[in-house]
Amino acid sequence: MVALYFNDSYLKEFTTSVKSVTDDKYVVLEETAFYPASGGQPFDTGIIKWGSDEYKVVFVGKFSDSISHEVDKPGLKKGDSVTCFVDWERRYKLMRSHTAAHILSYVFHKESGAKITGNQLDLDECRIDFSLEEFDKDKIRDYVEIANSIVRENVPVSVSYLSREEAEQDSSLFKLAKELPASLKELRIVSIGEYDKQADGGTHVKNTSEVGEIVITNMKNKGAGNRRVYFKLI
Repeated sequence: MVALYFNDSYLKEFTTSVKSVTDDKYVVLEETAFYPASGGQPFDTGIIKWGSDEYKVVFVGKFSDSISHEVDKPGLKKGDSVTCFVDWERRYKLMRSHTAAHILSYVFHKESGAKITGNQLDLDECRIDFSLEEFDKDKIRDYVEIANSIVRENVPVSVSYLSREEAEQDSSLFKLAKELPASLKELRIVSIGEYDKQADGGTHVKNTSEVGEIVITNMKNKGAGNRRVYFKLI
């Protein structure tokens, strides 16, 4: 399975063939640009087109080493040549939010040493949980303003790859409290200029100027050093 979104988050349309179909609705493609639900980023939706027939992609998930696309009706068969279209409006909102989340995690980690203990991106509002000892709302607002100052610098965002052995020599690449699966032998690294580098498998914009402005919508004390920050982009 080739995940085309790893190297090109802006790929909206691609042609491939059907590798397998299970129960008439779970479709595995030879390659895909559809992002599967993972790491707090929701799945992509869109359309798989075969001839004049269109199949709506209603869910995408990763199971073992395969990315499965759930479609809304039967009809696709192994070997079919298909053209696929990612719902770009949905994808792009999530790309912007994911890059914003990386900038926020960088700032919180730099200013306080906090790591991410949980996160969930969404189209209208996102949340990140941080391992902050103090629930100081003024400091949190200051951290978000620092993040917005980075956004306004129009910093380029790039992707590279490192072997796991190389990556593990740099602890700054890992800002998640939860460890990455041991099965990953090569890690994809997302870099935001000279500010942040993180091991990550999600989709991102090419420049921070595309993010917009990060606005706090709520803050919650989740107890035991766990603070939840809700944000949206405008």
